[in-house]
Amino acid sequence: MKRALLGPPLVTQALSHEKLSNPLALGVLASDCISSTAYGPEEMLIILVPVIGVAAFDLVPLVACVILLVLLLVTLSYRDVVSVYTRAGGSYVVARENFGPRVAQIASVALLIDYIVTVAVQSAAGTDALISLAHLVGHGFHGIDHLKLPVTAGVVVILMYGNLRGIREAGRAFAAPAYLFMAAIALLLVTGLVRGVAGGGLPHTDVHAEGAYPLGSPGHGWLYGASLFMVLRSFANGGSSLTGLEAISNGVSAFRSPQGRNARRTLTVMSLILGTMVLGVAVLAHFTHAIPYLDGNPTVLSQEAHLVFGGGWLGTAGLVYVQLATALILYTGANTPFTGFPFLASFVAEDRFLPRQLTRRGHRLAFSNGIICLTVVSLALLFVTGSNVDKLVALYAIGVFTGFTMAGAGMTAHHWRRREPGRAWKVAVNAAASGVSALVVVIFAITKFTEGAWLVVVVFPLGVWALIRINRQYREEAAALENVPAFTSDGPRWRRHLVYVLVDVLDLATVKALRYAHELRPDEVRAVHFAIDEQRARRLAERWDETPGTDVPLELVDCPDRRLRHAVTLLAARTTADRATALTLLIPRRTHSTPLGRLLHRDTGDLIARALEHLPNVAVTILPFDVTQAIQLLRAAREEASGTPDTGAS
Repeated sequence: MKRALLGPPLVTQALSHEKLSNPLALGVLASDCISSTAYGPEEMLIILVPVIGVAAFDLVPLVACVILLVLLLVTLSYRDVVSVYTRAGGSYVVARENFGPRVAQIASVALLIDYIVTVAVQSAAGTDALISLAHLVGHGFHGIDHLKLPVTAGVVVILMYGNLRGIREAGRAFAAPAYLFMAAIALLLVTGLVRGVAGGGLPHTDVHAEGAYPLGSPGHGWLYGASLFMVLRSFANGGSSLTGLEAISNGVSAFRSPQGRNARRTLTVMSLILGTMVLGVAVLAHFTHAIPYLDGNPTVLSQEAHLVFGGGWLGTAGLVYVQLATALILYTGANTPFTGFPFLASFVAEDRFLPRQLTRRGHRLAFSNGIICLTVVSLALLFVTGSNVDKLVALYAIGVFTGFTMAGAGMTAHHWRRREPGRAWKVAVNAAASGVSALVVVIFAITKFTEGAWLVVVVFPLGVWALIRINRQYREEAAALENVPAFTSDGPRWRRHLVYVLVDVLDLATVKALRYAHELRPDEVRAVHFAIDEQRARRLAERWDETPGTDVPLELVDCPDRRLRHAVTLLAARTTADRATALTLLIPRRTHSTPLGRLLHRDTGDLIARALEHLPNVAVTILPFDVTQAIQLLRAAREEASGTPDTGAS
């Protein structure tokens, strides 16, 4: 099935690390970051419009400017990160190197949550872009709104499938959407500027349209009557525009040498582009009064494109281009965590804070377990929130800005311990970035608590505790297993060695086990059947006695309560109670190569083995016997005897 769905397996030598040029790296790694332009400014308006009405369009550029100040600080901090730490891992590696692995789990949980919510937010926003295009081009067509959740979930499943097949993020195909989107926003902003200056202003949208957020009443004063709490909520929502900024630090190892300098330059360019786009879209909202809708469609960005480009076939072409480019980059941004999450999970698992299964590469050299985990949790989020971007954003920024906080704090500690040129400046910048990011986390946790942020507030400490608990389990296991006593060759400690063969039926698998039992040269071999069904046990005993070659007597052990594992454990404990007897229990396992064979037969061998693992002088050996091969040999013998193909119908 894996071969059919995913293609032939890849050998480990096929794992290559493609090094990216700066322009290609910008396109590949910036998708998650710059695509947030599509919903960041809209999230600010969602909070302000119901409070102060049309005055929100005057206030939103100011909120955007405050967000850009945060962007500046975080960018300066991450420029420092990529200069010092050129291995992938971002804030997790920074925190681990400077605060130790246990404290670093705060960063790991933050990043893991960020990746999960990014898949949900980006894919949902991408579907919004497509539905908004249908609304505006179809003149209010609402017939596909109900398809939003299934389409979004389908996109996530497709991304999972592609990544399980081994899609490389570092391909030119993944860089194209970023540049298409940059060109689309540039076209939108330039056209808006030209029409605004030369055309005497831009048209306004209908702020009283059906389905739009209801308008509040503006007050007086610098904030138009909005309370500081509501402005902070708008700021917290708009903070989602900075998500994905850490992508370059997580992928710095993919840059060409010198990696630090190239990553630093690319990060600077990406931040400048992001800042320009977020501020530009916010300013366009100020002039066009593009209003958010309760169901998310049409989006603010799509309304701006519709108003700026105008009617006619040329305007429609511009609108279609902007919306398709927006959907494409959002879906591409949703693909970014499918690389970041599995790699981060493998780093954390290598440090023994997550299950080791997450370090294993799968059929196509992808971290399949991490990809599947990411998909399952992301889909659960989409179904719980109804694929609503506004509800998902409530879960977003806490994880993102906690990662920023840990990176800034880690770099502050890094420079504080070193005597180097520019130390004071580096400490000040990173401390400021860490402090501001921590403040955003607090603001978001308070202002968005009732809208879903409570879930992250609760899950976050539980997640850190769970990772530390997993690590303690691994450390205790290692301490116990590494406590190897000095090896001595004093000979066997047991006076007797018995071999019991568990018999369910008398067949080829049982005969194979009996032959193997004699090869062990024990003091005694017994065949044991636990009599759960008395009539069946009696028939087995009669056949056993009648069959030539069964020189081992069959012992029937009563098991009236049908607790097979319990009965086997009691027998083994009685047999080895003198501490001078060793018991080897042989369990024939009938294996089946076909799915139908596995479906029709139950295997209890492993369950019995686990039930006996606490007994010190008992060993369990499971002997496989391929039933499918036996069937094929029988059919071949029948064909040879009859001269006609055996269909198995008889």
